[in-house]
Amino acid sequence: MLNDSEYLKKAEATRVRVLSEALPYIQQFAGRTVVVKYGGAAMKDASLKDKVMRDIVFLSCVGLRPIVVHGGGPEINSWLAKLGIEPQFKNGLRVTDAATMEVVEMVLVGRVNKEIVSLINRAGGSAVGLCGTDGNLIKARPEGVEGIGFVGEVNSIDIKLLQSLVSSGYIPVVSSVATDDSGQAYNINADTVAGELAAALGAEKLILLTDTAGILQDYKDPSTLIAKVDIAEARRLIENGVVGGGMIPKVKCCVRSLAQGVRATHIIDGRIPHALLLEIFTDAGIGSMIIASEFMT
Repeated sequence: MLNDSEYLKKAEATRVRVLSEALPYIQQFAGRTVVVKYGGAAMKDASLKDKVMRDIVFLSCVGLRPIVVHGGGPEINSWLAKLGIEPQFKNGLRVTDAATMEVVEMVLVGRVNKEIVSLINRAGGSAVGLCGTDGNLIKARPEGVEGIGFVGEVNSIDIKLLQSLVSSGYIPVVSSVATDDSGQAYNINADTVAGELAAALGAEKLILLTDTAGILQDYKDPSTLIAKVDIAEARRLIENGVVGGGMIPKVKCCVRSLAQGVRATHIIDGRIPHALLLEIFTDAGIGSMIIASEFMT
């Protein structure tokens, strides 16, 4: 059993080792853009929330350029219930009629976005909240599936506002609501928004925070985590059913952003404290990294 003095020495030695291990990664990624899709348990658990925000501020403090993208499904459901509106889904997509769209916009742009901004600022960062409409950042178009209402996809992206903010040291926080040319608001999948922004910005990394360990060979067994795959292998894993259910759109989103020039994509377990730092700044990492074939070693 360690006494207090020995424990403190051990803890300090661990801290120093971790910082030393982080140095080459900090040097490698300084000045590079990292897009983080924030969601899942990390968005609901107060303790995890604070750790994610501290991690994002840490990234900014050591010279990376983080951009946060978020949805907010559970909070939307909560407010729909308060207003007596029954949430409906079709093929995994939220049916978004005019009344639901009003709630989505109110919750994502007005409530969730500003909470994240406030938490980052409290942790010592300088965050700015945006939605797709600000500075014409994202133009939307209808998803095209019949009967789902105002569910959209990304039509175009103008990154000038984001570039201006990150070059001035701000951390942009983007909610996944955007409008079309007529001003009609659309709800867009936050993973999709994160992937398209990462591609448009030529980001070093796209990181999706999820409620699973990553891509698993056996989805029931976290010990079967696949730590690194290339685009071709990721597509094979979808075709042969290893990647299934809700992981399919996440992996496809990663593959699409890689094909458009993002250097590396990561699917990590946001339920683990400081998952972002563990994935970016340690040799082992904790999740699944999907990269273009030319970067496989």
